[in-house]
Amino acid sequence: MNYTGVNYLAIIVAAAAAFIFGGIYYRVLSKWWLAASGVKKSAVKGHPINLYAITIFAELIMAWMLAGVLAHLGPGQVTIKNGAISGALLWLGFVATTIAVNNGFGRRKPMLSVIDGGHWLGVLIVMGAILGAFGM
Repeated sequence: MNYTGVNYLAIIVAAAAAFIFGGIYYRVLSKWWLAASGVKKSAVKGHPINLYAITIFAELIMAWMLAGVLAHLGPGQVTIKNGAISGALLWLGFVATTIAVNNGFGRRKPMLSVIDGGHWLGVLIVMGAILGAFGM
């Protein structure tokens, strides 16, 4: 399953784990997310299947890009620890900053940034750890 140093099975497993993590994360924090986002509970009942498809596709792309970044660490350097740290650093540099700017200009409650940012931090750490466990 390796092609130019990227393990596609690892990418699929990482994306699937991220999807599961997100489902659990938002199930636990749904009450607070609804309050922070201003979305009515009735509006989120029965999400269209395309939202889940978009999420899975986006997480596959994210895992693939993270795998590419991890491949630059070099042979023998892709570990669970380095994968998780790389995921956290990419989150801090790109995801947290983007969420903060977008939600700030959108005049959204700061708690929405905290909740959504926490989700993406968890996603990138989970993906990085799984990719690291596969060793690319």
